Amino acid sequence: MSAPLDRVARDAHENPLPRELAPGIFWIGSCIDQRSRDRLLHTYNSAYLVCGSRESMLVETGCAQELPITIAQLERLLAKGLPPLRWIFCTHQETPHSAGLGWLFERYPDVRLVGEVRDYHLYFPEFVDRFDALPVGAEIDLGDTRMRICESIIRDLPSTVWGFDVARRVLFPGDGFAYAHYHEAGHCGQTAEEASGLPIPEMTSLFAEAALYWTRFTDMRPYVDRLDEFLEHDLGDVRLVAPTHGLPITDLRATMPEVRAGLLGESVAAGE
Repeated sequence: MSAPLDRVARDAHENPLPRELAPGIFWIGSCIDQRSRDRLLHTYNSAYLVCGSRESMLVETGCAQELPITIAQLERLLAKGLPPLRWIFCTHQETPHSAGLGWLFERYPDVRLVGEVRDYHLYFPEFVDRFDALPVGAEIDLGDTRMRICESIIRDLPSTVWGFDVARRVLFPGDGFAYAHYHEAGHCGQTAEEASGLPIPEMTSLFAEAALYWTRFTDMRPYVDRLDEFLEHDLGDVRLVAPTHGLPITDLRATMPEVRAGLLGESVAAGE
């Protein structure tokens, strides 16, 4: 246990997270070094604490090596008097998104997993009585806000779903908007708009190649068109995008053209 505890101590001193992105929406996690091609990048396996007036929900749980950091941040936030943690929502079953379920179930005996819960019984059979399967369109009332389970437009598993905080208009798209950023740029803990010089199209394309491999063999235009329709018409007035990997987006009008360009493998100028 000494290594994880030492890491938590360094995290408390160096990590700019947790950060409150909107009232009651907390970004937690830590940056991870990741070698890609000939460069050293930083990337996030973020989780988000979503607080209503009555209950709180954790969106994603972080990957295994980051769990001591993620859980320590979560516990510090809850200790400040935030509403109790009652729900966990994971966009899909991969370890950067759901590896912490066992630890969290042990620490919080009243917590339940909601949403698309297929396959979790294979990893956590001792907790199957705490899984609540809910379809796309279902909402969980946290008090003064609701978390809606949404279809995922860009997915890496058939079971992937997205989440949407109805009151604060926050979208949780898992891998759908993912991009890493340069280690030396000093962007840790910043939003996409605060991180000056962040090459979003390049990073989006790079992550898609690494994690969404099917995009290399697929015409992405229909997916990008559907994403536009989803944001503008299905949801409307999305004020914040909180991805699991990459930096939160606070200005969709400014940043989405770059995300689109990355998904299409284009430059921003070519996509305009």
